Amino acid sequence: MGQTEETKEEINFAGLSCEEFCRVLASREPVPGGGGASALVGGLAVALGNMVGNLTVGKKKYAAVEEEIIDCNGRAEELRERFLKLIEADAVCFAPLAAAYRLPSGTPEEKAAKNIQLQAALLEACGVPEEIMECCLEALDLIAIYEEKGSVMALSDAAAAALLAGSALKAASLNIRINAASLSDRQKAQKIIGRMEERIRAGSARADEIYQRAVERLG
Repeated sequence: MGQTEETKEEINFAGLSCEEFCRVLASREPVPGGGGASALVGGLAVALGNMVGNLTVGKKKYAAVEEEIIDCNGRAEELRERFLKLIEADAVCFAPLAAAYRLPSGTPEEKAAKNIQLQAALLEACGVPEEIMECCLEALDLIAIYEEKGSVMALSDAAAAALLAGSALKAASLNIRINAASLSDRQKAQKIIGRMEERIRAGSARADEIYQRAVERLG
């Protein structure tokens, strides 16, 4: 698309049509990339779970859980908005990282200055995918409730939502891996990687549990 860095930051990727988002994603432009795609998939996961909730509310069969489902729906709507904002946040945090990599390093002074900026940008670039992963875990908490207590007519949708959330979780982790690998502070990097791996373990187990339980219920 040939945008400048400033123009890229102004684009509302979450506001693009599905067709346009996929076109930009497939292009040579560096953003959106894996992080933005992960956030979008997370948003789709929680939206699909939210659909299950909306199909449940108002049905006499589920009157006993209606209040809880309505609460989940409110939380799901807020979480969906967070995911959409993270698409933009991921694109914005890439700009200083790309700029840092382009800094000159011909002299010792330039090399030192470049490293300072690069390390700060790498750390920031780990933050957004960490938040995406945390949102995926929150989404799975809600999806588990939708699968267990929501309309059985949308049970397959709850299972699909769990799979999407689990995939978004793992996809977001890859940006953490690649950026943390270049951090000079290895102790800090290991802490970031440790949090990432724990989220993958917890989230993957939760997603598989929801999916398997739904499959068994579907027969």
